[in-house]
Amino acid sequence: MTGRDRLVFGFLLLDAVVLALVEVLYLPLWIGSTPFPITTAVAAVTTPMLVSAAGRLSPSRRVAAAPLVVWFATIFVFGLFGPGGDVMLLGNDWRTLLLIGAGTLPSAMMLGIVLGRTAGK
Repeated sequence: MTGRDRLVFGFLLLDAVVLALVEVLYLPLWIGSTPFPITTAVAAVTTPMLVSAAGRLSPSRRVAAAPLVVWFATIFVFGLFGPGGDVMLLGNDWRTLLLIGAGTLPSAMMLGIVLGRTAGK
């Protein structure tokens, strides 16, 4: 990787952290009396895009998977040990499972696509 690629990779990891923070903080959003977990849709779209962009930077598996790992670690750390000791992710809430599934499953599929693309070269 060139110096420019390393800089772009750092920004991709920073984007993963920022997106995870926003998604966790806005997960308990309600419209009236209805839960509205719009951040799960954001996670389903943006996290695979980060994995795809990282996979274009380097054929390495670690580089391609790093945004997903950073996103998941940020969700875990700030969801369970949030600001002021608040627990943002509750184990018995369907929105928590939806967020984790919407962020990890499409990203894992994109990781497989990226790795398959690099293996075919």
